Amino acid sequence: MEHLTFAINVTLDGCIDHRVEIADDETHEYFTGLMDEHGAMLWGRTTYEMMEEYWPLVASGEVEAPQALLDWALKLQDKSKYVVFAQRADFPWNNSHYLIGNLRTSVQELIERVPDGVLLGSGQLATALDQLGLIDEYRFLVHPIIAGHGPRLYDAGLPASRRLELRETMSLGNGVIAAHYRRAQ
Repeated sequence: MEHLTFAINVTLDGCIDHRVEIADDETHEYFTGLMDEHGAMLWGRTTYEMMEEYWPLVASGEVEAPQALLDWALKLQDKSKYVVFAQRADFPWNNSHYLIGNLRTSVQELIERVPDGVLLGSGQLATALDQLGLIDEYRFLVHPIIAGHGPRLYDAGLPASRRLELRETMSLGNGVIAAHYRRAQ
């Protein structure tokens, strides 16, 4: 089934700063499972460049990491990765591609080409794609943290509220709650 899933870590007060989250084996195993369920990754330029800076080094063994992080890095190496809003045309990281042209059209075409679905992991890009009505599912890892700062989920706003249907919740041993929502029809 072709679909776009937005997955992100978020604190209780809506902060999506990756430096605030609980980044342990359990959360990485969760995201590795999500990646396995989807055929491709989709990021904005900032997230892509942040990921490109670190994860290939973990996958190659240049940076030592626990097994859960290594598993994520190795699978990420082979996964098709797409980036939008790119200011460059050279993407040397394995299986990296960029989308050009109209955002709505290029992302819809990507979703149609990837039958297992596309996993979106960028906050600003998610806002833009949600404004276009393109996100089908939401996977939030809600961390038991009050960050007291931003960036915050949907800082740029949406034209209208989104009504979501709860599909599943799961409590992780570290106090994080995994919440799976689908856009309500």
